This record gives sequence, C-alpha cells and structure tokens, in this order.
Amino acid sequence: MSTKISIIVTSYTTKQISDIEELLDSIKTQSYSNIETIFVVERSQELYSIVKTKEKEVRNLKVLFNEAIPGISACRNLGIQESKGQIVAFVDDDAVLTHRWAEETARVYDNYSGIIGLTGPIVPLWEEPSMAWFPREFYWIFACTYYDWTEPREVRNGYGTNISFRIESFNSGGQFAGYLGSERGGAKGQQKTTAEETELSLRIRRKTGKRIEYNPKIIVNHKVHSFRLTRKYLWKRGYIEGSSKMIIRKVYKDSLKKDKVLQTEYDLLKRILFKLLPDITKGVFTKPVVSWRRFYVTVIVLSAVASGYIAYLFKKTPV
Repeated sequence: MSTKISIIVTSYTTKQISDIEELLDSIKTQSYSNIETIFVVERSQELYSIVKTKEKEVRNLKVLFNEAIPGISACRNLGIQESKGQIVAFVDDDAVLTHRWAEETARVYDNYSGIIGLTGPIVPLWEEPSMAWFPREFYWIFACTYYDWTEPREVRNGYGTNISFRIESFNSGGQFAGYLGSERGGAKGQQKTTAEETELSLRIRRKTGKRIEYNPKIIVNHKVHSFRLTRKYLWKRGYIEGSSKMIIRKVYKDSLKKDKVLQTEYDLLKRILFKLLPDITKGVFTKPVVSWRRFYVTVIVLSAVASGYIAYLFKKTPV
C-alpha cells in the first residue's frame, strides 16, 4: 500500500502535554509508515515551542500555529490546507492510536473506492477503573462511540477523535464549518457548539454520493478524566449537543428526511428509552448504587440536551 495518510491534531494548552506525548508515541509506533502528522496549536506559544521540538523525534511531523480565526474547526481547516496525503485523518490530542490503526485505514480505502470517509471504535480509557459504570449510551459525551457493532456498516458520521476522509472531499473547497466547533481561542477557552464532524460528513456525503463507513478494526483509545463525570460537565456537554443539533436541523431543514439528518439521534433515544432505562430498573435490587448513578446521568443529560435543543429553536440560523 502506498496511500499516504495525513493525521491532523489540534491543541491549545500545555496541560495536555503528557497526553500529546503519548499520542505522538502511538503515531511513531504504527505498523504503517506512510504517514505525516500535522499538529496545529493555538493560544499557547509555549505549547507550540514544546511540540516543535518533537519534530526531531517523530517522522514527518509538522507543527503549525493558528494565528487567524480561533477554534477547533479553523485549526483543522489549516491542517487540511497543509496536508499532502491522499487520506486526511483527525484525532484528538488526548487519544492513543492502536498499533494497526493507520494500516487498517489505508487497507480499507485502497480496497473500497465507494468509501469517502472512515471511522471506527473510540474506546474510553478511564482515569479510574471505577468510572466504567457510566452508561454506554452516553459515551458520546466524551467523544467515544456507544456502538457495539462487530461488522462494518455505513454511518452518518464519525467523531473527530477517529475520522478520516479522502482528500477529494476537500478539493472543491469543502472544510469544517466555522459556525460549529469549540471556541477554544477565546479568553476563557469557552465551548459553545459542537457537531462540526456531523455537519461536514453530511455535506461530504451529499457532494460525493459516497458513503462513510464504520469499521470495527480502526480503533482509537480516548482518555476520559474524572472531571468529565461531574454534574456541571455533563450538563454543559448535553446542552451544547442539543443546541448544535438544532443548528444542524435548521441548516438542513430542506432535506431532513432525505439525508436522515437526525436519524442517529432518534435511534439513540429509542435505545435509551427501551434498553438503558429497563436495564437500570432491573438493576435496582441487585446493583442499587450503580443503577442510581446511571439513572442520575440519564436525567441530567437528557434534560440538558432538551434544554439546548429548545433554546436554539428561537435563535437565528447561523448560515
């Protein structure tokens, strides 16, 4: 296989440096060598200087500083512009690639021309093993996959922790929408919207007529720190998710059914109502503490998603 993969990573704080080093180590030890890594930094010149020194250690590593529009979407777009690969992949700065991630990615693209994008399992790496009680249906809170599929299948989108596209997806000016994506470049690094991968995937599928595939062999591990299980964090992420999906609903209002714009969310809601909640009820007498925690999370997240969704119902569409 000669397909070149451009891996784009973005970051903005030195607090992530240990995670970044582990990610770069996982890229260095890939079983597939035709890789370039484009690391885009914003906000922190100190982080830029630190990662810049890694160019001597990691083959084909290029470090950039985003001085233009702040935010993860803008950083990824800068990375796309600088990429030289036939495949452009995106992973988070606190992810760890499995040994054959790049090899499996290249293999699928080489063998299946009808695939325009690829994603795969994003497995949580819990900071503490005791965190594993968290309901799988809400793994998306941490940008992890809740799917338990064992065979490849078409999906609407993947998460930015583990998603890639053929370069042709971007050759006609396609890029991440600036109105979606965390606004990490602000004074407080606040996050207002997400779902930038969902919107881009919808647009790429429509433009190319090709499919995005979930492949269970393309695996990324994603670190989940304990603060992400706090009520404050769960509410914020749920609210952002709800508001972002309302934005997408408005942008794609003319093709909601045709493109199955929110079908993934409808299917997940059914799974929560008809699988997760009955499982929680069954565990009340055998595992009362775990059942209460799972119920508590369900109430918080669903309430937050609904609040964000309804709140943005009355705001103007950004485009």
